[in-house]
Amino acid sequence: MIFQYDATEEQCPLPLVKLRVMLKKMQSGDECHLTIKDSGSKSDIPKLLDKLNYHYIQTTEDYGIQRLIITVR
Repeated sequence: MIFQYDATEEQCPLPLVKLRVMLKKMQSGDECHLTIKDSGSKSDIPKLLDKLNYHYIQTTEDYGIQRLIITVR
């Protein structure tokens, strides 16, 4: 299943909290496509994913938006 979450209009810590809830729902083989713009989220979310040992790909798009594709193995 692919989860999509556009958090470009939200400020930290809301994207971090919502992502944690989403990660708990995900199962092996699932992906989460997340877009963020807030500088706090750009810093905190990758740290959380590294700490929890999630695999993700991070790209930067126009207007300072970052897209993360998180996979559960």
